[in-house]
Amino acid sequence: MIKKIAKRLATVAVAAVMVQNVASAETLEVGILLPSPIADVGWSHALVAGMDAVKAKHGDKVNFNVVENIQEGPDADRIMNKMVGDGAEFLLLGSFGYMNGGLKLAKRNPERSFVHASGYKVADNFSPFTAKYYEGAYLMGMAAADLTKTKKLGVVSAFAIPELISTINGFTLGARSVDPEITVDVIWINSWFDPAKAQDSAKALLANGADILFSNAQDTPSVVSVGEENGAYVFNLNSSMKEYAPTKYLGVVKTDWAPFFVASVDAHLAGNFEGANQWLGMQDDVVVVEDWSDDISAEMKDKIKAKQDEIASGAVHVYDGPLTNQAGEEVVAAGSRLEDGAILGIDWHVEGINSPLPK
Repeated sequence: MIKKIAKRLATVAVAAVMVQNVASAETLEVGILLPSPIADVGWSHALVAGMDAVKAKHGDKVNFNVVENIQEGPDADRIMNKMVGDGAEFLLLGSFGYMNGGLKLAKRNPERSFVHASGYKVADNFSPFTAKYYEGAYLMGMAAADLTKTKKLGVVSAFAIPELISTINGFTLGARSVDPEITVDVIWINSWFDPAKAQDSAKALLANGADILFSNAQDTPSVVSVGEENGAYVFNLNSSMKEYAPTKYLGVVKTDWAPFFVASVDAHLAGNFEGANQWLGMQDDVVVVEDWSDDISAEMKDKIKAKQDEIASGAVHVYDGPLTNQAGEEVVAAGSRLEDGAILGIDWHVEGINSPLPK
């Protein structure tokens, strides 16, 4: 797995002894900046779990400085600058909103390496990384279509950024591939971590008739718990929250960042780190769907497995045409496929989603 991703990071295939010699010379200081508490589940938890693999490989040759629960803006810029001032040579910036400040810092410090979550701007020493969540969300949509009674699905989502828009689209496309009468309502709460607001939004969706919930990039089990308490199936991204919904957990679209982070740090140690847009999915073993509910029918499980194999192999793409947006306009023609760049900048919802995107 590491080899597959390493190819994208420019030639990491150097002699292992070369990496060891560089690493043995001094301890690599790694700065990790996170937008929410690490906790035991969620986005920040998944990022730290991925970096644990770096520690497992290099041991005391790497030292982590982790700062969590920092909102985007001046505080984040100040902290990442201080990390560099304190000697950090490799930085993990864990939020879309850290992009502009991080890129400026990277350009001022070309000898340091940066990986940045969810963004799209690239520099020689600055690599954005994003998960193709929409692949796993498509499969979850199929499962939701198998279990919904109301044909109404609800999504509690963080910010209206392309990464999350494309994921909601994937969920909707998967559900409507099974039942085109299904519709989806979305509530944007403009926060990665706001348990009270997430709970209220989930309850509002249920009150409006949704019987399946999607917790889209909520770094808290609030939505998952509401689903369990109200008898509604629920799934989420990044890490398993099954313990918070033991009877109504539909599954998780998990991210395993370990291969990418290990390859990135190794590239830095070898002097071969090269900025590139890392767009990682099932084929890279980064997006992993698991903890499937036993309530999904055997027939649907077989269909999901077949579709998963097709997506992972590249034979089928979630954004294969024909696709229509929520205004009824064709946006991807039959026989065409939406390119990665267009997905990374997506600013439209597919047909079947009722809620307009925020202006």
